[in-house]
Amino acid sequence: MNRKLIRPDLSEIKEHFQGAPRAYRTRKPVPPDQTNAESFYYLKQMANKTRMVIVLKDGEEIRGTIEWYDKFALKVHRTAEPNILLLKDNVKYMYKENEDKGQDED
Repeated sequence: MNRKLIRPDLSEIKEHFQGAPRAYRTRKPVPPDQTNAESFYYLKQMANKTRMVIVLKDGEEIRGTIEWYDKFALKVHRTAEPNILLLKDNVKYMYKENEDKGQDED
């Protein structure tokens, strides 16, 4: 006995799914590696010559204005002391110098 395989016409099914919205979830796009928020912040502080307090990982505070920056370092201009080049890896956090005047001293 010779059997014949019957296949459905796939062109009709293909047309049906092309017009319909996708039923499966699409992946979210990968977030960008760099948002440029850091460079925007540095440029703003450099343009305004904002006095900054930079707290290092060991607790030392550096006060001055940011002269320039790159991917790995900050150059801080200080009035009383010599200018200093800080590696960003050593920076714990930073804030504007005028923001610490409002804090209570205990």
